[in-house]
Parts: sequence; C-alpha cells; structure tokens
Amino acid sequence: MGDTLEFNDIHTEVKGSWNDGRLRFSKQSVVYKSHKTGKVDSIPAPDLAAAQWRRVCLGHGIKLATSTGHVYRYDGFKDTDFEKISSFFKANYKVELAEKDMCVKGWNWGTAKFSGSLLSFDVNDSPVFEIPLTSVSQCATGKNEVTVEFHQNDDAEVSLMEVRFYVPPNTGDDGSDPVEAFAQNVLSKADVIQATGDAVCIFKELQCLTPRGRYDIRIYPSFLHLHGKTFDYKIPYTTVLRLFLLPHKDQRQMFFVISLDPPIKQGQTRYHFLILLFSKDEDITLALNMNEDEVQKRFEGKLSKNMSGPLYEIVSRVMKALVNRKITVPGNFQGHSGSQCITCAYKASSGLLYPLERGFIYVHKPPVHLRFEEISCVNFARGTTTTRSFDFEIETKQNNQYTFSNIEREEYGKLFDFVNAKKLTIKNRGFKEGMKGADGYSDSDEDQHDAYLERMKEEGKIREEGDGSDESEGDSDESFNPGEEDDDVPEEYDSNASVSDSEEDGDSEDESKKKKPEKKPKKVVKEKKERKPRKEKKVKDAGAPKRPMSAYMLWLNGNRERIKSENPGISVTEISKKAGEMWKQLGKDRKEEWDKKAEEAKKQYERAMKEYRESGGGAAAASNTKEKKKKGGKVEAKRKSGGEKDRKKEGGNESFKSKEFISSEESSSESDHGRGSKRKASDDDDDEEEEAASTPASSEEESGSD
Repeated sequence: MGDTLEFNDIHTEVKGSWNDGRLRFSKQSVVYKSHKTGKVDSIPAPDLAAAQWRRVCLGHGIKLATSTGHVYRYDGFKDTDFEKISSFFKANYKVELAEKDMCVKGWNWGTAKFSGSLLSFDVNDSPVFEIPLTSVSQCATGKNEVTVEFHQNDDAEVSLMEVRFYVPPNTGDDGSDPVEAFAQNVLSKADVIQATGDAVCIFKELQCLTPRGRYDIRIYPSFLHLHGKTFDYKIPYTTVLRLFLLPHKDQRQMFFVISLDPPIKQGQTRYHFLILLFSKDEDITLALNMNEDEVQKRFEGKLSKNMSGPLYEIVSRVMKALVNRKITVPGNFQGHSGSQCITCAYKASSGLLYPLERGFIYVHKPPVHLRFEEISCVNFARGTTTTRSFDFEIETKQNNQYTFSNIEREEYGKLFDFVNAKKLTIKNRGFKEGMKGADGYSDSDEDQHDAYLERMKEEGKIREEGDGSDESEGDSDESFNPGEEDDDVPEEYDSNASVSDSEEDGDSEDESKKKKPEKKPKKVVKEKKERKPRKEKKVKDAGAPKRPMSAYMLWLNGNRERIKSENPGISVTEISKKAGEMWKQLGKDRKEEWDKKAEEAKKQYERAMKEYRESGGGAAAASNTKEKKKKGGKVEAKRKSGGEKDRKKEGGNESFKSKEFISSEESSSESDHGRGSKRKASDDDDDEEEEAASTPASSEEESGSD
C-alpha cells in the first residue's frame, strides 16, 4: 500500500450547505481542501482519537474525532473504499475504523449526548441526527424546552432555522435545572459572539471602502468588531479566509483586504471582502491592553505590548497574529509603468487588477478574487470602443466569466508573459503571439485579415468611383460609364450647375446648344468570380472487402459487453471514455496480442483485395467514374457556349459570329426548347453574309459525320 490515499468529490457540511473537495490521507496528517474556497483543513495524525464508517445520504461517510474535542465528517465514499481505508488507518494511525449504523426508525424521543462540539440525538445507542454546535447562532430556554437557532448560509437551497427540544422536568443529582444545563452545554460550544471583557486594542476612524464609511475597529480575542455611525459588524476570526496587503498604483496608499466566508450581511447585501484604505504617511503608536507576559504567552513573539510605525503595518501585524493566517502580497509582476497592478474596469467601475503568485484579485468595486486552480482559461480580446486598449477575460471551471476591460495595450506584453509563465490556458494563444510586436499590442488592422473590413473598403471604393465627382474635371456631377472616355463633356443635371473648365475655355456655340436628355447612371456590376471546380466524390464500391480494424477497435469489440456489465446504465460516450482509459492502462504484452490480431486482419484484407481485383472487381466503379467525367465535360461545354452567347449580345458586335455560337444556336433551335434567333445582315457586307451562311453547312456536315 502507498504512503497516501486520495479521494476526489468528497463532501463536507458547512452550515447547512454541502461543499465538495479533495481528501488525502497521509502518514503525517489528514488534509481536506475545499474546491469552492480553497481553504485547507489539516488534522495531525497523532490527534486522531476515533474513526467511524457509516452509511449516509451520499453513499458512505467517515466521522473523525480528535483528542482536542473536534469532530470532522466527510461523505461521498464508495462501499469498496472501506477495506483500503480501514487497513490504512490500522497501519499508519493505529486507529480502528468502526462501522456504525444510523437509526432510521423515525422516533422523536431519545437521549441528547454532547461530545465535544457535536450534539448527537440517539435512540437505542444509535444516532438519529447530529448537530455541529458551531452552526448554532442562539439558544433560548422556556419552561420545559430549549430552542436552538442556526446561522444561515446563502449557498444552501433549504435552510434549517431552529430546532426545539423538550426536556422532562426532573432535577439532576446536584439539584440543577436540566433545561438550564442543556442550554449551557449548547452555548459553551456555540458560535455565539458575546463582547465580554475589554478589547485587545482599538483603531479609531479607519477608512473602509467595503462596506463604505469610517469605522472604529475593536480587536477582541475571538472576533473583530466594526463600529460605525450607522451599522455595527461582528466578524469571528474563524470566518476569515485570507489577508491581502496591496500597494496602490500611486505608491502613496495601501489596501488591506480581508476575505470572509460566510460574508457579513446588511439587509440583502453581502460583503465577501472587507477593504481598508491607508495612507503610507500615517503613523501610529499602539499599546495593547495586556501585560507583557500575556502578550508573550498568547502571541509567542509575533506582537509586543508597545508598537509604533506606519498604520497599515500595525493593523496587518495585529490581524495576522490573531487570525493566524499569512498575508498575501503581490509577486514579481511589474506592469508597463513599473507598478504591481493594472488599471482596468470591471462591470461599471474602474479599479485595479493585481496578478498574484496564485491568483488574481481586483479592487475595489466589486472585489473579485480568482485562484489559478479554479480558472479554466483566459482570453485576450480587442477593446469594444478603441484599439488603444484590450480586454482580459477569465473563464472559471464553474462556467463563470469575468471581463476586465479598458486595459492599456502597453500592458499586454507583461500580462501575456505572466499568464504564460503561470501555465494558464490561453484561448487565442496562436493569434495573440502573432500580435506581439515592438509595442506589445499592435493595432486591430494589423492583427489578422478581416474579410468584413476588406469587403467594406472595396464597396466604398466602388461607391466613390460610381457616385463621387472628379475634382479635376470641375464641380458638376458625372456618372461613371466604363465605355465612355475621360474627355467627354459632363452632362448637366441641374439648371444651376456650375460649368466645367472645358466649357469655360470652349467656343460660344457650346452655350447655345440644347440640353441633352438626362441619362440615368449605369449601375456598377461586380464581375463574378469564377467558381472553383467541384471535387469529384469517390464512388464507394459496395462489393469490395471491408477495411481491417485497428488493434484498439478489435479490443473494444471484444470488451464492450464487459464494460457495460461492470458499469450498468453507462452511456455510449462514457463507454468510449472508459475504454480509452482502460486501453492506456493495458500492459504491453496484452497490447502486442491485439496488435498481432490487427496485423493478421490486415494481411487477410490485402489477400481478399488482390483476389477481388483479379476477378474484375472495381472495374465497374472506375467505368462509372469515367462516364460521370464525360457528362460533366459536356455540361461545361454547353455552359461556356451559353456564356459567349450572352457576351456577344451585351457587346453589340453583330458582324462576327463564331462557329461555336452558330452551331449552338442551330442545335438549340432543333431541340425541344425551341429556342432560336434570327439576325439581319447589313447591305454593305454581302460577302460577309455569304460567308456566314456557308458556315452552318459545314457545321452540319461535321455533326452528321459525328
């Protein structure tokens, strides 16, 4: 057995909501990492006291109890995982994985047991349900009952508001009230914030961007109290996920960001981030409300009783010591201006995007934090309004998209190199690498060939040639006629039209000439591009032997039914995916066996194909192909003759007739369509008429001989 066991898609309950993640058992510890928040819970191996295996709603689950009184529950295991987990626990943790069944009788009368931070309601020594006391927000007592209220989680589809326990009115051995004793047991482990005692320290009038306003921050041993003119917020340190200290782009201010889960609430508004803004020039001298021995014992040298320095440094040091979490700062990224952030816009507000070592964070409205492990891909897109900027799009694995727009194009090279170094998937990698030039982000016209833009330019040129006036010829409008020469006098369309230079230099007789009738400008017709000849389709020979299958396909046909039986209800696509994984894991010896079968099938196919060709097979298909080619050639000849006929009509040249034109004309007159045309010859060209009349006779003889 290996040193570790890993399981994906393991669920844990957090205040009424299921969060999935990855669980790993190692010799040193048990580590669980949430996919949603990235928070890591670690249980040292020596602290494990008991372990239970039980059947739950999501398959099977494990309940782990520690010597410190904490209880952890993980669900989503398969029935087949019990043996390997049990043997791993015996070998590495010296703990027996006991099987425990839940009571499903539906009784509501039993025994309440308090075990650490867990309240278990048992019937006949079998648990019916369990309540984590950390989810309790309040506990109230009545005459013979206790009401337990719970924190609400926005991610939960259905929330449990409260549970009431009826307690019989009998006194205990020491004469105490059982109702009060029950309530005290709940409150001792419940997550109820009570401001008892003095604050460790107080920071006055700090500027807060989210939630907006100025607040007095009172630091207590277990929670943070924000006291404002209108609202108060109490934030337990257990809800703090991460701490960030970020320099402003102006290098004169600092952001201190506190990430919260669950968020603080004000009505229907949720604040997932607490953002404080400090000036670098503001200093403070702080004295903790504790003696030096208490400070040394509690904080182990992280803090001292008297501290002085910049305000943002003191606040961040105090928060780091109390929350016991690292402070994240920007990494090695430097933008075009030398700052560690990028100016951009998200939704309707402008802000700053900070590329970190393990993610991106945007401040400040609304704040966004994206970890690299939850990013599916990124995309560099053109700006919607100007080519001087571009957009940076991030798509997560949950199919959420975040677009940071109006980024200066000078930042492109730095940001692209950063994303590339972090090995994030770039959607348009090839396209963007071609854009990298001297300035890092070239204009949109140089990015790639834009067919729509080229078409619009071409239409604009034609419109200018057809409708625009020639400035060198004068101010009068002139239609574009391809057949006319440039020296023609422009026509007058308006009685007030100005005369051209040629008219001013001309004789006086030009003025007495009558106005020519107005001619409509000819429409400019684009020349149609010649169509490319169609590719000839291969004619499939139905009688030919079938091609041989590859080694993988032979193996798949032989194992398809086995895969279906081992995975009932599996779809066709899932069968292919499963088969591909199994084929990769197949040993070399087994693969060589199927390769030999594929080689034999190939040899049989070659022998069968040789016999088939020797017996005359395949000749019919080839003859059919030749006939189709001949027919296609005749059709194209007819099309060509028809095209020449139309061109002759448009050109107006009636004195010349080619042989192809006359022969096609006579053949068309003799066909069922009954089409024909008669032309009159001029009196001056009698010789040409006789020569043209003699031409059909020769063509008839040729056609008769054919």
